[in-house]
Amino acid sequence: MSMEKVKLFLVSCQSCANLLVMKFSIISLIATVLISTATFAQSQPVKMSNSGICHAPGSTYYEQTKKFTAFKTLQECLNAGGRMPKR
Repeated sequence: MSMEKVKLFLVSCQSCANLLVMKFSIISLIATVLISTATFAQSQPVKMSNSGICHAPGSTYYEQTKKFTAFKTLQECLNAGGRMPKR
């Protein structure tokens, strides 16, 4: 094998290695975004209003509920004496 062919082979191997590193970096970035998005979605508390109604994220009056006690889960809110909204 000539020296020129060896150089071309080494350059092509380096290009493949660079592509693999780039692909791995992109996959890692996507995984990080997906994990952080899921973590954020779970970090919103369930709100028990002063009237004892448990408002889960996405429920009808969740955003309007300003005075509340925060709970990690709906079940914790219900166990603390809260109730589900009628709507």
